[in-house]
Amino acid sequence: MNQLSLSNSPISDIQVIASSGPFQIELLKHVGENDYSQLILISKTLEVDYGKKAILTHETIQKYFNKEGALPFIARYRKRIIGYIIGIPLEELSHEPWARMDENFGKNNTLYTYAFVVESEFKGNGYAKMLKRVFLSWAEKHNHIDFITGHVINGISAKFTGDIRIINRVENWQGTGKTFEYYQRDIKSKGPLQKNNPPIINRT
Repeated sequence: MNQLSLSNSPISDIQVIASSGPFQIELLKHVGENDYSQLILISKTLEVDYGKKAILTHETIQKYFNKEGALPFIARYRKRIIGYIIGIPLEELSHEPWARMDENFGKNNTLYTYAFVVESEFKGNGYAKMLKRVFLSWAEKHNHIDFITGHVINGISAKFTGDIRIINRVENWQGTGKTFEYYQRDIKSKGPLQKNNPPIINRT
């Protein structure tokens, strides 16, 4: 059944992907209204770095989480949502000039990391790494997906492992007053890992 046909369902439709004791990672096939408040609350922690646009609303949850082609996962601890990560087709961001300028725009081979957050009290115990690892692993299983992209604060992508390139850097990203990197991860690359100082292929 198409995800969009479930838009009025009050209960989330999930698939447990990984679990360890009270912690588990779930693939969200559909986000129900029962999980809206927790997702919105967690998203507010993104405001400091990413601005108010990062705060979820009922509309953006429907638009991005319950969208065909999206890849949303949540981390849950003792039935409480403590984090989430979501990839959406780059083409869904056609209203953004930087997205249209991506060399892969229109090829339907790129997932943009719309958001990745884990509550601060649960950081440092491996939960965030596990959530990201599951996300990347599932993206790799989609034969048509070759790249993962996203925006992170300047310097963060140097800590990533994998075949990473910085496409550009943008000052005062979304009015935050901070410089952000737009990075690209080649998830199908079999070359050596680029662990530090990823090369810039284009700078703005």
